[in-house]
Amino acid sequence: MRTEISTIGKEAAIAKLFEGSGFTNERAPRLTEKGEVSTAHKIMLEGVDFDLVYTPLKHLGYKAALYAMGDVFAALRQPVALSVQLGLSSRFCYEDVEEFWKGTLAAAKEHDIKHLSLDLNPSVNGLCISLAATGVQRKAVVSAIPKPKNMDLICLTGRLGAAYMGLHILEREKISFNKSGAQPDLSKYKGVLASYLSPEIKQNVVSRFVDDGIYPSSGHFVTRGLGDAALRLAAESGFGVKIYLEKIPLSEETFTVADELGIDPVTAAMNGGDDYQFIFTIPIEKHNVIRKDFQDYDVIGHLARPEAGVVIVTPEGAEIPVHAQGFTAVEPTNEQE
Repeated sequence: MRTEISTIGKEAAIAKLFEGSGFTNERAPRLTEKGEVSTAHKIMLEGVDFDLVYTPLKHLGYKAALYAMGDVFAALRQPVALSVQLGLSSRFCYEDVEEFWKGTLAAAKEHDIKHLSLDLNPSVNGLCISLAATGVQRKAVVSAIPKPKNMDLICLTGRLGAAYMGLHILEREKISFNKSGAQPDLSKYKGVLASYLSPEIKQNVVSRFVDDGIYPSSGHFVTRGLGDAALRLAAESGFGVKIYLEKIPLSEETFTVADELGIDPVTAAMNGGDDYQFIFTIPIEKHNVIRKDFQDYDVIGHLARPEAGVVIVTPEGAEIPVHAQGFTAVEPTNEQE
């Protein structure tokens, strides 16, 4: 069944999407939660950030919501409000939006979002997703957050590279399907595909720090590779960054798929994307607490003096400068006719 949104009316369609959800459409929510507020804005474009050939709309709705919340979590705030605006071309019907919205609602409920809003707008090209997430934290907690300093530990919340491998598998099989028309067997890639299509964020990513009395001096949401996050960390903290190659956590499946595809797994971790993990800088005097109570986190490096730059340190002690898209300019070419 396909229902054109125009046959329902935009406002009626939105009202229908909220029916039974437990939320009301708060387009200008008044936050009742007291504390320090942080807001993150994100945009996702079809053909750039996602491909609907292999991305289920429900998965996309869930993933998009987390994408907006990630920067709020990284700022040590608890998300309380989420605003979603969709730009829809004529090929999308009400049922498509409903499927997307199921994923968004699932993420909102999982992470205790109190205020939720949705708007639908026309688009000439495909699907455009604009999101804003707002988080709140008690002033006492925010005031306890220290400033970054030399030798702060860099902690990573999970393994990297799997999502990048999953994307490459999907792209490879898409090309194969377009040529042969045969449905691919993806059963042996479940882990890397799940990492890309349906990443997760632990609900206690903020609360466990607060409960243990540990306040990260900074945090970053890793969605464009560890290299990008490290360079952003250096730019915002004013310090250098040293990441130890042998400390970067990679899953066994990442190694297996990387070998199959001929991709260096460390390159996937540094320059891939969609890992939906976090790096936090922790005062070095909290090292014993991190080692004891945060054993699921990996200490992968530390802040350094600014002149150290942003480097990967090999087991032999060599220091390799980190580069990432967006930080390196593309040299113009002089073409002569």
